[in-house]
Amino acid sequence: MTVVFVYGTLTDPQQVSTLLDECRFGPPAVCHGLQRVDGRYPTLVPGEQVAGRLLATPEIDRLDGYEGVDRGLYCRCTVPVLMSPRAEKDETKVDGSMFDVDTAAVYIGAPNRVGVSEDVDWPGSGAFDHRVVDYIETNEVHIEINPVEMGNDDS
Repeated sequence: MTVVFVYGTLTDPQQVSTLLDECRFGPPAVCHGLQRVDGRYPTLVPGEQVAGRLLATPEIDRLDGYEGVDRGLYCRCTVPVLMSPRAEKDETKVDGSMFDVDTAAVYIGAPNRVGVSEDVDWPGSGAFDHRVVDYIETNEVHIEINPVEMGNDDS
């Protein structure tokens, strides 16, 4: 099983059911250090945060095909996963064994390849996927599982 942080069309169970035969949605999550921008397809760029959820599937090759990894539309990166203090106390966690992971895959599209009209790009030089990996590794990019709802800490 591969755990993936999804933030766009893959958060929709109906959409996912047309693509994958075997998958399971996990808890809500937030990816800190990246933000969503929309174009023909949504993608992430350096920024504040983006809400999404976790998805576990053994069919990662199908997701790679859907995301156009082989065509250079998206790259699949690995991002650290942290449990929020609230989730650590939560005794109702969703299938902790499946989603108790240290990293998750994240698909990040090249803004110029996925139709983003905003003037956004990834810092650095070189190939797109290398710039993304460098940014993730040198900045505090991470996924937080079961975060306090953004802007609503009522604990």
